[in-house]
Amino acid sequence: MQNINRIKIFITVAKHESFNKAANEIGMTGSAVSKQVQKLEDELGTTLLHRTTRKVTLSEEGAIYYSRARQAIEDLVEAEKQIQDLKATPKGILKVSIPMSFGILYLAKPIAEFAKQYPEVQLDVDFSDTLVNLADSGYDVAVRIGKLKDSSFIARKLSPCPIYICASPSYLKTHGTPKNLNELKNHKALLFTQQSSMHMWNIESKNGNNINVDVTPTLKSSNGSLILEACLQGVGIAYLPAFFVQDQIERGLLTPILKNEISQNFGAIYAVFPKNRHLSSRVKLFVKMLSDHLKEKKL
Repeated sequence: MQNINRIKIFITVAKHESFNKAANEIGMTGSAVSKQVQKLEDELGTTLLHRTTRKVTLSEEGAIYYSRARQAIEDLVEAEKQIQDLKATPKGILKVSIPMSFGILYLAKPIAEFAKQYPEVQLDVDFSDTLVNLADSGYDVAVRIGKLKDSSFIARKLSPCPIYICASPSYLKTHGTPKNLNELKNHKALLFTQQSSMHMWNIESKNGNNINVDVTPTLKSSNGSLILEACLQGVGIAYLPAFFVQDQIERGLLTPILKNEISQNFGAIYAVFPKNRHLSSRVKLFVKMLSDHLKEKKL
C-alpha cells in the first residue's frame, strides 16, 4: 500500500499540472514535491507524469491512477467526516447492565432523560442483580457496586459508596445492640447475597483489614430492596450500601451500629467496560450522565 500523503501530493500536482503550484498549496518546496511523486512512481513501477520545462501532464497510467486515487481520498475524507458526525450526534445501540434496586431508586429518571436528549441512541437497559459477563454478553457498560474483584475489564469510579451495619430501633430494643463484630453471630442477620457469602459478611475494619465475620442468617436474598424492607420491619440486622439506607437513617427508621469498628468507605460505585473495546461517544456521554447525577445525589 502506497503512502497516503504521497498519493495526496500526486493528486495535487495532477490537479494543478505543476509542481510549484502544488508545492505552494501543500506548503512544501517544489523539489520535495517532485521527489515524493518520483518515489510513488518507483513504488508503482510506472510513469504517472510527463514532465517538460513548461508543463506537467498525466500519462495514460497516471490518468487511471489519478481518477481512482482521487475518488479513494475523497471517500476517506467523507468517512472521517461521518465518524466526526457520529461523535457529535451519538447513534446506535447502547447496552447497559445496572443493579436492579440501585437502578430503580436512582437512575430511572436520568436514563429516561438521556433517552430523550439522544433519540438516535437505542438504549437497551437491563436492571438486574446478576453479574453479567461483559465480554460475552455484548454489554457496552455496566454499573458495579462494592469492591471490584474482576480485573478483566476497565473501571471508572463514579462515586464513593459508604456501607453500614444497621438495624431498626425496634429490633435493637428487643434484641439489644451488639458491642463488637464478634457479637453479630448471636443476632439475626439479613444477608444480601450479592455482596456476602452464605454465612458471613466481609467487612473492612477501621485499620483497613478485611475481616470475615460469621453471622446467623434469618433471611437471604439477592435483592437489596427485600433486605432493606426486612430490616425496617425489625426482622434482623443488615449490612447494606448507603444508597439503600441513607434516607432511612436520616429519618430515624434505621440505626447504624458498630461505626467505631468498621470502615464505612468499603467500596464504590463504578462504571465498567470490556477491555480492548473502543469507547464510543454514546458510552462516554452515558457514563458522564451517571457521574454527574450521582454527584448531585452526593452518594
